[in-house]
Amino acid sequence: MEETWANGLDLHLDVSGTRPRAQLEGALREAVRDGRLRSGTRLPSSRTLAADLGIARNTVAEVYAQLVAEGWLTAHTGSGTSVAQAQGMLPHGPRAAIPARESRRPRYDLRAGEPDLAAFPRGPWLAAARKALAAAPDAALGYGDPRGLAVLRTVLAGYLARARGVAADPANVVLCSGFAHGLAVLSRGLRATGVGALVMEEYGHQSHRLVVASNGLTVRSLRVDDDGAVPDSGAEAVMLTPAHQFPLGMTLHPGRRREFAQSGCVVIEDDYDGEFRYDRQPAGAMQALAPDNVIYCGTASKSLAPGLRLAWLVVPPRLLDAVVGTLDGGPSALDQLTLAEFITSGAYDRQIRRARLSYRRRRDRLVEAVSPLGLRVGGIAAGHHGVITTSESPVLERAAAHGVALEGLSQYAHGGTATQAGLVIGYARPPDHAYTSALARLRAVLADGRRD
Repeated sequence: MEETWANGLDLHLDVSGTRPRAQLEGALREAVRDGRLRSGTRLPSSRTLAADLGIARNTVAEVYAQLVAEGWLTAHTGSGTSVAQAQGMLPHGPRAAIPARESRRPRYDLRAGEPDLAAFPRGPWLAAARKALAAAPDAALGYGDPRGLAVLRTVLAGYLARARGVAADPANVVLCSGFAHGLAVLSRGLRATGVGALVMEEYGHQSHRLVVASNGLTVRSLRVDDDGAVPDSGAEAVMLTPAHQFPLGMTLHPGRRREFAQSGCVVIEDDYDGEFRYDRQPAGAMQALAPDNVIYCGTASKSLAPGLRLAWLVVPPRLLDAVVGTLDGGPSALDQLTLAEFITSGAYDRQIRRARLSYRRRRDRLVEAVSPLGLRVGGIAAGHHGVITTSESPVLERAAAHGVALEGLSQYAHGGTATQAGLVIGYARPPDHAYTSALARLRAVLADGRRD
């Protein structure tokens, strides 16, 4: 039987304003949330929906990719884009009957990828927002430069040079609404320059691969060993996490950093947790080795909160026009002004120092909790997570039964095929008051496994 768009429903998607991407993203999210779009409903192609709404196809593709990354939609090659299956969500009915997303959070959440949201510096951020807004010229509240506000681009260029060794000109800094948005922009920009494929590390976020594929590039896998990603001489473009491979945790060997940097291919450097180093000197940004070939990517998601939707790219001049040409939105001007003031005032540095100390203590407690079981936590010289080498399926089943949310390495393997078994433990996510209990539950789950 032929499938129809949303079962023939008129969803009243209004994108007639000046921000069609944000309007379409919000409208689709609301349609899923209130049940007008049921789980499993196949959505029209980006070309079809763009034609129906009278907007750019790239805008629809980016909205789909963002909602896939957030878990609202799913995308599979050859099967199109569909509404994701949502556990506990009613297939239809009034919005009030659908459980809030927060109510479905596990009690003990040790998944990687999110900081302690309770530690967000609300007071200093509010003070920075008030000061920035009071001093902002009227023009800052207009549409302005698609790259973002000049004040934040200038501040970020100085901060990145000081803290990460990045060679950054404010003119080459591009502000994005989170890393997924930045990756979508880069994928379209690279495609516009003739690049057909992006080579990505064999272990990494599945959502990132979906974003790249949804924006027109073929995804190829790059082998990773104890020294990090293994160079691929045939790559047109590669994406790396050189300072702290995600999720395995090693630092890319200096010789390989130079080899990638000097290869002539475009390198996307995802420096997702560059500020958090504990047992060794910080690994500087790879971008400084080859500013003409490396695109540096940073974000406030790990240092502050992912909900801010603030990320930045430092783009080589030769690629800047192609990247800027694919931009169709960015972070709020108010948030940009606030972050600029937050960094300038020194509040950002103070927050990093506090968070670094807190997460180091949490990491040490994790190691102490599992060491008596004969288990070792690897990849913990930096960041917010570690890897425990152990069997996955039985441990994950026991953890779920005890209310502990964990993830296995196989969830990050390209194509779902992992060459090693292990657990990815995020020790930053639980608030301080819940961390002791989370560790106790984790240890109990692991101890049960050792007795099997």
